[in-house]
Amino acid sequence: MKLHAQAPSTLNTVTAYGADYIEVNRVRHAGSLIFAPDSPIRTWEASAFERLRAEHFVPVLELQPELVLIGTGASQRFPAPQITLLLAQAGVGFEIMDTAAACRTFNILTAEGRRVVGAFLARAATSTNGSLA
Repeated sequence: MKLHAQAPSTLNTVTAYGADYIEVNRVRHAGSLIFAPDSPIRTWEASAFERLRAEHFVPVLELQPELVLIGTGASQRFPAPQITLLLAQAGVGFEIMDTAAACRTFNILTAEGRRVVGAFLARAATSTNGSLA
């Protein structure tokens, strides 16, 4: 699905997503990613929901978020509380949703000027493609 960017062009905006990619500022990235509106796009070592661990959130916190959007792949899945404990202990809010919803929400919060970080797990190959532009 393509999305229309509402945020200033200097900020990261998710412009499309699909079964095996997330496109940020019209550049396609494969696999799991973390980024803030004003940070470089980084590969997230959490390659799948089943492999998600608390230590995967250390680089997320380095981006100094006020809110973290956790995209859990093709469907919304809730990790065990001890996995997100690091975020809670740091006083950082977080929302868990499927990766497509997290991509769309990232753009909305970025346009509102929020200090959001997206932590997006790669989606399964059976997912529907989405264009945001």
